[in-house]
Amino acid sequence: MKGFARRLGAFLSLALTAFLIAGAAQASFVQVWDSDQQKMLIYNPDDPVNSLHSFKPIPRQTVAYTGPYGANTIVVDTKARRLTYVMPGGQAEVYGIGVGREGFTWQGTDRVSRKAEWPSWTPPAVMIARERAQGIVLPVYMKGGEANPLGARALYIGARIYRIHGTAEPWTIGQAVSSGCIRLVNDDIIDLYDRVTVGTKVVVLN
Repeated sequence: MKGFARRLGAFLSLALTAFLIAGAAQASFVQVWDSDQQKMLIYNPDDPVNSLHSFKPIPRQTVAYTGPYGANTIVVDTKARRLTYVMPGGQAEVYGIGVGREGFTWQGTDRVSRKAEWPSWTPPAVMIARERAQGIVLPVYMKGGEANPLGARALYIGARIYRIHGTAEPWTIGQAVSSGCIRLVNDDIIDLYDRVTVGTKVVVLN
């Protein structure tokens, strides 16, 4: 009887393993590099528990701040893939960001010139032409929404074509993938959006 129980247990274990492997094969997993933990994480975009709003490759933090910039300043550190919002009282909020890929990074100082909730997206003509040359057809216009590349909020920087905005691809945070814009997960851009004002100083370090 004990031998039968062992064989039955082994059979059930193999069956469960096969079931899990089959389920994993059907899932759409994405590997994400977590720079804080220094290891790859597995994210399943099809899992409703990991929605666009809840998934955070890099959790935001409130930290002590002793840097050179005054309160109500956004400081983007392209190399570190972090955006720091300087607050009064020697504190700052630090967010993980996605930045421009090679050839699309930039630096400078400007101001937030406009704020928008669930912004529409009108790709610049140069971007449309560049992507078309790679076989990618971009829309001329896309209304705001969760599928929109600009995500839940956008902060416009002076008269530049670059934005600080949300994303429909939260697993790209911490990577250099954009055409120069600074992207945050939607929860984080909403938090930052509520803190800043038109006129907030923006410093981008490269």
